[in-house]
Amino acid sequence: MSIDRIKMMLGKLPTHLALICLCLVWLVPTVGLLVTSFRPFQDINETGWWTAFAPRKEAGQDVYEKYLAPYYGSDGKAVEGVDLFDPELVGQFRRSIALTVFLREQMEAGKVQLEEMPDAQETKDLLTYLRRVSGAEGAASRPRFTVDNYIDAVMGYRGRASYRADCAEGEQALDLNCNISDLMNPRGMGRAFVNSLLVAIPCTILPILFAAFAGYAFSWLHFPGRMGLFALLVGLQIVPLQMTLIPVSRVYAQLGLNGTFLGIWLFHTGFGLPYAIYLMRNFIGSLPREIFESAYLDGMSHWTVFYKLALPLSMPALASLAIFQFLWIWNDLLVALVFLGGQRPVLTYQISNMVSSLGAGWHLLTAAAFVSMALPMIVFFSLQRFFVRGMLAGAVKG
Repeated sequence: MSIDRIKMMLGKLPTHLALICLCLVWLVPTVGLLVTSFRPFQDINETGWWTAFAPRKEAGQDVYEKYLAPYYGSDGKAVEGVDLFDPELVGQFRRSIALTVFLREQMEAGKVQLEEMPDAQETKDLLTYLRRVSGAEGAASRPRFTVDNYIDAVMGYRGRASYRADCAEGEQALDLNCNISDLMNPRGMGRAFVNSLLVAIPCTILPILFAAFAGYAFSWLHFPGRMGLFALLVGLQIVPLQMTLIPVSRVYAQLGLNGTFLGIWLFHTGFGLPYAIYLMRNFIGSLPREIFESAYLDGMSHWTVFYKLALPLSMPALASLAIFQFLWIWNDLLVALVFLGGQRPVLTYQISNMVSSLGAGWHLLTAAAFVSMALPMIVFFSLQRFFVRGMLAGAVKG
């Protein structure tokens, strides 16, 4: 390997290290969030996400090893006539106090000589461990990974256990239908997901539709005041959205549009149009002039040229605009909160209600985050091959 090549590689090393560090900064929290979203909430409260793939110690195993393993052995059979891992024996310990009584009887019989008795919490953990190891009734082993967080988030369930567990026990007192009707209850992510779709899809299609017409008109139609009007549209991009919330809300109140999907469609369309028209005008205006002149000479009308030439050739810009507009609408909270509020909650609004004022239910945020992230990721990766070309629409070539 030549000296020049080594110098070139060393010169690029800081850049590569910086890129690796940036990737890790984004990737590690995302992986941690994903792993956490599939863990039982008890494990989330007890250990970090990085322990999910490590050998897991059963709850209470350390208590057993501390107090009972020296006498009963690792298999629970070291004491003659006693098998601590026998499900029939463990099944007799309905409460932790029963286990304490049993251990005291063992000490009085001279079979074991414990130096100290486990306290109340340790006895409870010890009984939990014995039930799991022995397979006694009601001792279902906690899975390492579960989809309960996703089910609870979608159903909006914040009960003592999980939606599936309480439905299995028939907890009608918790207002559970335990069927598909729970999917659209106002507390869950199901209805919010549908509401977000009802907001995002029209608010993405309408600006793109109007911007495509306007972009073609500004590029290939000659009319008085064209450049002044385009300059005005470009200048409207700097108007802060927050400045118009109160005036538009007052107008909507007079028209009865507050709390309606039509109101938020009009608002997002109006604020999405300046940038959309700017992008489409630059891209359509950069298309080869010869193609359009030939079409006009062949007698094609502007409408025919628009939908047979301009639209197909502008697919990169349309896809790029669709990504930007969809992600902006999907992740919006402020506009949805002002014009829809809790009457028709969207995902961003519903996620904020997942955690109570005391911090309970925060484990549902991990699943809710990926529920809200799924569709934008699908949209981005489906259209990402057009993304860079659309971003460079109208760029100066050198």
